[in-house]
Amino acid sequence: MKNLITGIIFGLMAQAATFFQLQGPLKWLGWNKYYWVVVCAGIPISMLYIKSVKHLVGAFDGALWPSRLIGFGLGAIIFTWLSWLIFKEPMTIKTIISLILAGGILSIQIFWKN
Repeated sequence: MKNLITGIIFGLMAQAATFFQLQGPLKWLGWNKYYWVVVCAGIPISMLYIKSVKHLVGAFDGALWPSRLIGFGLGAIIFTWLSWLIFKEPMTIKTIISLILAGGILSIQIFWKN
């Protein structure tokens, strides 16, 4: 359980950092002056992803797929939330259904025991 929670926390941090790295320059145009700083931010972000995968794979006895699908679900949720919060993107029916599906994927991976 500790590996699962730790993996999810690292995954959430990595997904949020990725959002700011990739979408930040669209919101805050001044970031474009610091292109290489933004690019180099990918190094610590990658470290967060590596930690997340390590703990998630450990939580599922070495299976890789759960870590990938949990990462996908977390990414969809974080991206939607931050897009709404920072860019004021509307919550459309399509987005809401996609979030429900992402939540379903997360639930299957976390709660469905073989």
